[in-house]
Amino acid sequence: MSRHKKSATPNRSFRVADQIQRDVSELIRELKDPRVGMVTINAVDVTPDYAHARIFFSVLVGDHAETEAALNEAAGFLRNGLFKRLMIHTVPTLHFQFDRTTERAADLSALIQRANATRAKE
Repeated sequence: MSRHKKSATPNRSFRVADQIQRDVSELIRELKDPRVGMVTINAVDVTPDYAHARIFFSVLVGDHAETEAALNEAAGFLRNGLFKRLMIHTVPTLHFQFDRTTERAADLSALIQRANATRAKE
């Protein structure tokens, strides 16, 4: 019985993180801050006690540092929106962090293209 309980906890954590990702994506659209443009929520990491959620985002247009500052300033508003949507006892404090994964992928892709172009010339 205890084995089942332990395995259920990570699944619940993933479900909560997934729901936070969907809900925060919708709630961000309600923000009136001009620093927040086309934001994509890439991932959400929730602490085991659900006290904190780190939200990784990317931005299509605009300065990612300004967007990060605006999202962190709006974290309280977004958290209140989550209170109304989530059916859990503890709604985590939100911490937004720019996700450099797509930026790194684009840089790596450019490096590969340059290497292939150089190899083709030889």
